[in-house]
Amino acid sequence: MKLFDSHCHLDDRAYTKDFDSVKERAEKAGVASVMIVGVDQHSSEKAVKLAESNNGYYASVGVHPHDAKECSEEILNGLRKLTKHPKVRAWGETGLDFNRMYSPKKDQEKWFIRQLEIAGDLNLPMIFHERDSEGRFLEILKEQSGSKINGVVHCFSGNRNELDQYLDRELFIGITGILTIKKRGADLRELAIQIPSSQILIETDAPYLTPAPEKNRVRRNEPAFVRSVLLKLAEIRGENPESLSETIWDNTCRLYRIQP
Repeated sequence: MKLFDSHCHLDDRAYTKDFDSVKERAEKAGVASVMIVGVDQHSSEKAVKLAESNNGYYASVGVHPHDAKECSEEILNGLRKLTKHPKVRAWGETGLDFNRMYSPKKDQEKWFIRQLEIAGDLNLPMIFHERDSEGRFLEILKEQSGSKINGVVHCFSGNRNELDQYLDRELFIGITGILTIKKRGADLRELAIQIPSSQILIETDAPYLTPAPEKNRVRRNEPAFVRSVLLKLAEIRGENPESLSETIWDNTCRLYRIQP
């Protein structure tokens, strides 16, 4: 199988000491490409450097809702400049997170809207983060309906109504290792069956959300483990893993506009 980890944070310091080993394990697991996702100016710059130095690696740039209070036009202008690099294929991770509230709602909404505008100007697909936004995330997307928004709802953990609205907007749905967790992933497993195969992506969100069975022996997630997400997804959907992996590979390349 040829796999694409559509969302990870290999810029994280958790990989400083053994990046090459992490990369080697990913290759052995069939992971041919990864998207390294930026969450602020520093991580975006590092993501671009890693993508530049590694074949099959790509980067996104953006400001995460947790970091919205630190955002500014100056930072966004710096990220704009980074998008000129050919390895930058998306804008994000951006969106709304009203769960932990590391940034005030007004700052999250202001800079989310601004990033939607910039990504639209640059014609870049978007990587979305949504958590407990009480419908506000979808409201903002609808308010921006004058422009076509392409993107993926990363680490989907919503309900059926939210899923249907995302699918109606032709957004991709990112499935993480939560799918493999017996209790926590029960609802997601039910909903994952309903997602059209043409709109599914798989991801690790590494170093977070380690899937089973790997979580029984290691805490840190890494791209190689996206294979476990794919296998569980194929199992619950009753599909052939090889065929499903090919479909998801094509989906990911289509979203990020990558020529295989």
